[in-house]
Amino acid sequence: MAHVKLHIPGPVEVSARTFHAFCRPMIGHRGQGFKDLYAQVQPGLQSLLSTRQLVYLSTSSAWGVMEGAVRNLVHRRVLNCMCGAFSDKWLDVSRRCGKEADPLQVAWGSPIRPEQVDAALATGRYDALTLIHNETSCGVMSPLAEIAALKAKYPDVTFIVDAVSSMTAVPIGFDALGIDVLLAGTQKAFALPPGLTVFTASPAALAKAAKAGDRGYYFDLVEFEKNARENMTPSTPSISHVYALADKLEEFKAEGLEARYARHARTNDMLRAWATGHGFTLFPEPGYESRTLVCVNNGARPGGRTIDVARFQKLVKDAGVLIDGGYGKLKGLTFRVSNMGDETEGTIGALIGILDAALARL
Repeated sequence: MAHVKLHIPGPVEVSARTFHAFCRPMIGHRGQGFKDLYAQVQPGLQSLLSTRQLVYLSTSSAWGVMEGAVRNLVHRRVLNCMCGAFSDKWLDVSRRCGKEADPLQVAWGSPIRPEQVDAALATGRYDALTLIHNETSCGVMSPLAEIAALKAKYPDVTFIVDAVSSMTAVPIGFDALGIDVLLAGTQKAFALPPGLTVFTASPAALAKAAKAGDRGYYFDLVEFEKNARENMTPSTPSISHVYALADKLEEFKAEGLEARYARHARTNDMLRAWATGHGFTLFPEPGYESRTLVCVNNGARPGGRTIDVARFQKLVKDAGVLIDGGYGKLKGLTFRVSNMGDETEGTIGALIGILDAALARL
C-alpha cells in the first residue's frame, strides 16, 4: 500500500532514522543498560524543558498523565480552562475522577486570557487549574507566560499545563514559568510514534501529591520521582520509544533548539501565507494562532473563501498527503494542516504544491 504522508495535527510523520532507532535490540528495563539509556536522555530533556527538575517518561498517551495530574493534585476544586475540544474534555475527565471542577469556558478559537484566569482564581475556590497551551482542535495558542505569571499571585494553586502540540516547537521554560506540571505526548512536535509522554513536576507539586491518599499507582507522581532518581520508571516502559527519544534529542542538539523554534515559525508562516493568499481566513483569533499547525476558516466564521473540504481532503490524499478536515463541531467548517516535527521549508513547499493542485481541481 502506498504511503500517505501525515500533515494532520498528530500523529505526524516519523522519519526513517527515527524508526531505525525505534527498532534497536531490546534490553531489560531494570538492568544497567536501561538505566544508562534513561541517564542519557535526561540532560537533553532538562535542556528542552529548561528545568533542573527530573523529567519523567510515561508509557501512555498524554491523557494518562493529564488524568494522573488531576488525581495527584486536585484536593479541593479544579478550574479547567477551556477553549477547544481537548481542553473542554479536561472538565469531563476531572469530574470522572470524582473531583469538583468548574469550567473557564471561552469560544473555540479564542485564547484563555490571564485576566480571566485571575478573576476566577481570585474567588479562592480552587487549588488547581488545567490549561492546554496549544489547542489543536481550533489552532489557538493561549499566552502561557502571561497566565503562568499569575502563579506568583496564587502560589497555593497548582498549575497543570498540557504542551502536547507545542513542546519542541516553541520555547517553554518550566523553571522560569514557575508552573507545577508540564507534559507532552511525543507523537506531535517531537515526531515520534504515539505511546510515550514526557513530563516534569515542581517540588511543590511533588509535596502536594504525597498527601493525596487516592492517587493510584501507574500515574503516581511520587513514584515517578523516586524511580527517576535511579534512572528508572515505576512500571515497564516502552524501551523502543526511549531509544527513539534518545536519537531524537541528538537531532535537536545538532540542529539547536533556537534553530528548531525558528524553523517551526518559518514553516508555519508559509502555510499561513498559502491560506490567506488563496482568499481564506484563519479560524483562531488574530494574534493567538498556533505555530505548529494552521486551522483554516471555511465558514465557521464570517468572511473568506469556502470550499468543499471533504473533496479537497480527498484530492490531497490521492496525491499522497493526509490533512485534517476539521475536528468535532468544526468538521467541514475548518480544515487543519500541520507543520510540526521534522518539516522544513522544502517539505512544506512540496506540500503547498499539492494543496495548490487540489484547489485547482475543485
